[in-house]
Amino acid sequence: MPHASMRDYVIGFLLSVILTAVPFWLVITMPLSPGATGAIIMGFAVVQIVVHMIFFLHMTPKAEGGWSLTSLVFTIIVVVIMLAGSLWVMHHLNTNMMPMPHEPTSQVL
Repeated sequence: MPHASMRDYVIGFLLSVILTAVPFWLVITMPLSPGATGAIIMGFAVVQIVVHMIFFLHMTPKAEGGWSLTSLVFTIIVVVIMLAGSLWVMHHLNTNMMPMPHEPTSQVL
């Protein structure tokens, strides 16, 4: 039994094209500030990830007894922990490597 019909694939394809064309148009025409354009593109990227997961990967709460969604949530949690930990370590490395004034050393003879 197939996961989805041709209709679902066409809807997913059309949504993907729209979610790609709008950010492309925003970058080409630059009607907004660069910061706003970047934020909108990030939003469209998140929506496009969701569209791909639903229409092409068929990840719904009922798919495979909910295990595919559970593994996705676990993966997201692990990735967030790894990214946050990496940023935390890099920040503290930068702080610890800041130049400090050197004190003159006294030589004992």
